[in-house]
Amino acid sequence: MADHSHASDPQEALVDEAVFHERYPSRRLLDLIANRWTPIVLFCLASGTHHYGQMQRRIPGISKKMLSQTLRRLETDGLVHREVYRVVPPKTEYELTELGWRLHEPVRFLCRWATENAEVFDRIERNRTAAAVSE
Repeated sequence: MADHSHASDPQEALVDEAVFHERYPSRRLLDLIANRWTPIVLFCLASGTHHYGQMQRRIPGISKKMLSQTLRRLETDGLVHREVYRVVPPKTEYELTELGWRLHEPVRFLCRWATENAEVFDRIERNRTAAAVSE
């Protein structure tokens, strides 16, 4: 097994220990994007302004309820802007805010990494299946 221990740099040790604090930025980021649909909705909106129906068609497996909840939370957090047009039938558009674009950067990186490392997830699934069979 590979040794992934850190050097004994005291400054690095302080940073490593801070990761455990609940207000540490990395922990707050993970809390924000840990929802299954948040990164996917952000990624969808990074391609431009979308109507609700467009997003629902573009994101397989997301229910209307989950899309609505995710968009509402992202809007509340200031990551998504919602524009409602007073027309018949009503039209609503969603787009990333400047803050949403800033969050999209690490999300895009994670998505790219996941695509390039699909075998990691295949191995994890095999491990979980083997563990479930042996229980």
